[in-house]
Amino acid sequence: MAVYTSVTAAGLDSWLSRYSVGAVQSFVPIASGIENTNYFLDTAEGAYVLTIYERIPTEELPFYLNLVAHLARSGVRVPVPIADRSGAYFSLLQGKPAGLVTRLAGASNDTATPEACARVGEELARLHMASATYRPRLSNRRGPGWMLSTSRAVRPHLDAEQNALLANEIVEQRKARDARGDKLPSGAIHADLFRDNVLFEGETLAGMIDFGFAATDCYVYDLAITVNDWCIDDATTQFDEARLHAMVNGYLSVRGLNAGERAAWPMMLRLGALRFWLSRLYDLHLPRAAEVLTPKDPAHFERMLRSRIASAYDLPEAAY
Repeated sequence: MAVYTSVTAAGLDSWLSRYSVGAVQSFVPIASGIENTNYFLDTAEGAYVLTIYERIPTEELPFYLNLVAHLARSGVRVPVPIADRSGAYFSLLQGKPAGLVTRLAGASNDTATPEACARVGEELARLHMASATYRPRLSNRRGPGWMLSTSRAVRPHLDAEQNALLANEIVEQRKARDARGDKLPSGAIHADLFRDNVLFEGETLAGMIDFGFAATDCYVYDLAITVNDWCIDDATTQFDEARLHAMVNGYLSVRGLNAGERAAWPMMLRLGALRFWLSRLYDLHLPRAAEVLTPKDPAHFERMLRSRIASAYDLPEAAY
């Protein structure tokens, strides 16, 4: 959990003067997320989420904000970015870029049922279908270069066995990437669709939130990241077959996977585990200063990576 920037009432009032959202009634920091500072904001006109972008370069923000606006126009269940009177989706608040989006109803689903997994699979596929018509592209900030540099940064904090696991997986992923030739279907992906980034109202999926890691990358990688969180036994990181089948089949009911994507599936599951093991290692051992900060345990994704290496999980048979 992180709050990096504390907002004053006077500063917020001044910043909001550029919007047509009415007077502030309340604003409360959201003690969740790792990358950005977020506040719940209630005004006379509605309920919003204020995000202060702490790490995303200002020149990259149009990719994220215009993507979410594009998805909303395409009927994907996402928050709607609010433009100010000049038409801009962000501007500086206390010296940092910030923006508003509509606040979706619902709550995150910590107990992922097969039915919930099916809905998430369907909506993720709709996101990918809609992103195919989104022209801007942005290299993944958590891609191969970042993984290599981060692995070097965390190396002093790992034991010999962990270092060997990490170094070997970096090599194996490079070999797999070279063999594929990066020809898998790709476009804008969410890249972080964990359970806390999907809201439900009862059995209805209300929306997907937090696009701070969105990038241009392989669609099947996005699906692998998602099943690695939604479809597992949390204690063992092994897949729950009912939830895995439900999510993959929900996805395939909207968008099919080609032969190359199916062949890449086992390595994509490993790549998803590697990416989040590295980020959690970095946040634990090399944290940024924050008003509220609770780093997440990297051991979860270390166990997952070992499990994905030990068992080459193919797509469920029913998913064909």
